[in-house]
Amino acid sequence: MNPIETKAVAWAGAAAYLLMTALLLGAAPRASGTVHGVGALLAASLLTGVVRRLPPAALALALLGSTAAVVGPPSAAHAIPTASYQGEFLGYLAVDLVLGIVVATRTRRASVIAVAVSFLVQLLVIGLFAHGDSLSVNGLIALLAMAASCAAGLLVRERREHAVALRSREVAEAVTAERLRIARELHDMVAHSVGVIAIQAGVGGRVIETRPEEAREALRAIEATSRETLSGLRRTLVSLRQADRGTAAPERSPAPGLADIERLAAVTGDAGVRVEVRRGGSGRPLPADIDLSAYRIVQEALTNVVRHAGTGSCRVTIDHGDEELSVEVVDDGRGITGDGPAHGFGIVGMRERVGLLGGRLNVGPRPGGGFRVAARLPLPAPGGVPVKVEAR
Repeated sequence: MNPIETKAVAWAGAAAYLLMTALLLGAAPRASGTVHGVGALLAASLLTGVVRRLPPAALALALLGSTAAVVGPPSAAHAIPTASYQGEFLGYLAVDLVLGIVVATRTRRASVIAVAVSFLVQLLVIGLFAHGDSLSVNGLIALLAMAASCAAGLLVRERREHAVALRSREVAEAVTAERLRIARELHDMVAHSVGVIAIQAGVGGRVIETRPEEAREALRAIEATSRETLSGLRRTLVSLRQADRGTAAPERSPAPGLADIERLAAVTGDAGVRVEVRRGGSGRPLPADIDLSAYRIVQEALTNVVRHAGTGSCRVTIDHGDEELSVEVVDDGRGITGDGPAHGFGIVGMRERVGLLGGRLNVGPRPGGGFRVAARLPLPAPGGVPVKVEAR
């Protein structure tokens, strides 16, 4: 049903509740108080629609109907058995149920007002129409019933608020994780490209007078690398803007993986570092996150070779094992430590990627000279159960 139909049904239920209460009291004015109380309790089910849309209005109607069940019958003005008076107050159980819903869904101020009004009305009616032991028993029962409904309402309110807070925290953590992922992707992409551009610009500047052909080649490499980097940045920024506006992001190009290592090696070769790629193992398809992380680790390691190693060659070894993927990048350069300030956040990003996948990363100078980056990433078993590799 649309909102208008739902509202109409809710208020039709409220009118039916008042009508049924009037018929109950008018058709059986001499019936026992228990009959009137049970009737008022059952008739309160007609207020379900109002309870869902406007609990305070439902509480007011329930109070009106339950009070009429006690005050309305002529028998209430006469001396009738005590048990009859005890039964007449059954209708207030419906009031307590609605009161619990008000406490659970409305503001604290509205809840306090609802509790105060309900308590005063029930206390006044019980005080006027109950006598002797019945007064104490009915007053105590009414108090306990109200306390139970309020406690249940507070419990529901706290659980709902906790769920909202938990959801907000999950959203915030997801946003933070996505920002970190984007930061790592931008760092890997820009750092590698800028490193290549810097090397090519230096080469072009040195040979532009004596070897113009090599200078032109360096400029072409700079142009190609710049265009590729700008395209990647543009796609990332467009996706972020679309997400901020709440619209669907355009279809992205496939994320890079180990299948693109040869192309990465060619770009690195243009920067003056020849890359030898060795592959081993089964070469079965990899999960997307492992494939991308392995590619980014190799990319960052090659960037460091270009920028800091001072060598003309390096070797990339990729081994697909049954339980883990091994990626190694070694060079015979100066072998400066990977924790130095010159390496920025590159090594940190590698450790984060490997740590998230439960793998191991070894970074450091080689005993015989040069530098080595070795990562071992656990692979899921053929049946889909991941094989855990203890991180260190």
